[in-house]
Amino acid sequence: MAKIAVYMTGGIALYKGIEVIRSLEKNGHQVRVAMTASATKLITPTTLHALTHAPVLTTLWDQNNSPVPHIELADWSDFAIVLPATANIIGKMANGIADDAVSTTLLATTAPIIVVPAMNTHMWRNPAVQRNIVQLKQDGIRIIEPATGMLAEGYEGKGRLAEPDEITNQLRLIINNSNSGRTFLSGKHLLITAGGTREPIDPVRFIGNRSSGKMGIAIAEAAANAGAHVELVLGQITVPQPINKQIKIYRVESTEEMQVMVGKLFPASDILIMAAAVADFRPSQIASQKIKKHPEQEELELQLVKTADILKTTAAKKRSDQFVVGFAAETNSLLENANKKLESKNADLIIANNVAGNDSAFGSDLDQVTLLQLGTSPIKWPKMTKREIATKLIQLLATKIR
Repeated sequence: MAKIAVYMTGGIALYKGIEVIRSLEKNGHQVRVAMTASATKLITPTTLHALTHAPVLTTLWDQNNSPVPHIELADWSDFAIVLPATANIIGKMANGIADDAVSTTLLATTAPIIVVPAMNTHMWRNPAVQRNIVQLKQDGIRIIEPATGMLAEGYEGKGRLAEPDEITNQLRLIINNSNSGRTFLSGKHLLITAGGTREPIDPVRFIGNRSSGKMGIAIAEAAANAGAHVELVLGQITVPQPINKQIKIYRVESTEEMQVMVGKLFPASDILIMAAAVADFRPSQIASQKIKKHPEQEELELQLVKTADILKTTAAKKRSDQFVVGFAAETNSLLENANKKLESKNADLIIANNVAGNDSAFGSDLDQVTLLQLGTSPIKWPKMTKREIATKLIQLLATKIR
């Protein structure tokens, strides 16, 4: 079992960290805690001392039987978790600032670091915070993204701490994958598509869809965390591109461009996951100049033709050692339409989800999916975050190709 240092900062979500610590201890890990001065205003070090049965580091000057306590804690750790991570500590870590016990110990830590942010949604979206997050990712630090929901300020937005169960599940995956330097998808190549495609009408306008790319990107990050080499073909997205040395990104715009790229990369892949929302039709003609609206004009007619069926044409070429996953985003008759897709596309697995009305998964951090495979009953997963779904899917796929 691992030795885990938990660094607690002064966010109101600090209380959720207690539940994460308890879960880590129940799983057999040793836990020690360091706290900022602000964190001690919300929860006392005595509480954490009683919970972990270990001294709590709050200052650089309290030796705790060690002449250099922050170095001792940094060297002791197999993993370091910053929870909750405020904008302040994220900024310090990104810029190498060490002005208290927590920031100094983190700077001295060579163990893997996992940051779990929590803050007001306006702070989370601030360009400075996002630059710092990018820097942490480039430095090899893993980020467990904040959730969207009701904030302490009384309104909804992205920034609240991920739920303790999700944090624990992601930590379990990271710790298990790092054990003895082995990961369960090490050496495997995954080809993943994400986002939406755009089909041009003229130089200004296009036909597109509401896909954000969140699911495909979450799957790519989960696969990379599991040790896989990931090639991610990205259409149009509304979220930042992932930054991970295990993920190579290819940007495309149209369905045709995505088909060409997938066809090029598929032969070297062990698993293909088609999470992109691909346009089914495109204009038969693309105007070379912007189509102008005339005062007397009431209608504009577009003739549409089918685009390439990337999933079907690619799955038809798969070898016996390749596994193909498709998505079925439906607004009605979910299982009926998804089963038709399973039978006609030659895929090994179809993941069906509802994108109608208030249940739409487009742009949301949450989704509820059903898994369909030939010869088996549908498996309905409960509503989860897309990152939880991604983690669970990667764990399932690892069993399919062992």
